[in-house]
Amino acid sequence: MALKIIEHGSPEYLKMVKLRMDVLRKPLGLGFTPEELDSEKDNILLAAFEDEDVMACCMLFEEQPGTVRLRQMAVLNDLQGKGIGRALMNFAENIARDRGYKKLRMHARKNAQGFYEKMGYKVKSDEFTEVTIPHYVMEKDL
Repeated sequence: MALKIIEHGSPEYLKMVKLRMDVLRKPLGLGFTPEELDSEKDNILLAAFEDEDVMACCMLFEEQPGTVRLRQMAVLNDLQGKGIGRALMNFAENIARDRGYKKLRMHARKNAQGFYEKMGYKVKSDEFTEVTIPHYVMEKDL
C-alpha cells in the first residue's frame, strides 16, 4: 500500500472522487456539484493506493490557524476493518503535524465515531445532521 498526496484535477484525483461518490454520497442519494469539487483545489488531498487503485482517501484544509479539518474520509466498503483507514489517518495526522498544525478536527459520521475514538479523537459537540445523517464534531491534539 502506498500513501500519497495527490494533485487536484489529476487522474488520481478523479479516482478519489469516484471512491467518495461510491462510499459517501451515492448511498445517501447525493452527488457533488462542480463548485464543491472546484473548492477542493486548496485542500491537501490524501489517498491510499494498491497499484493504481484508490483504496481510501481523505482531505485536509485549514479551518483556522493551528487547526486543520479532516473531510471526506472514505475506505472501499469491502476493505473496511483491515487497517487501511487507520494507516491513512496516521498519514494525515503526520502531514498535519509536519505543516505545523496543533489540532485536527472533523465532522464525523455517528456510525464512524467508534473508529475515531480508537484513534484518540474526542466528541466535542452534540449530535447534528449533515448530508442527511447524524454527525459529531470530533477533535484531537496533534
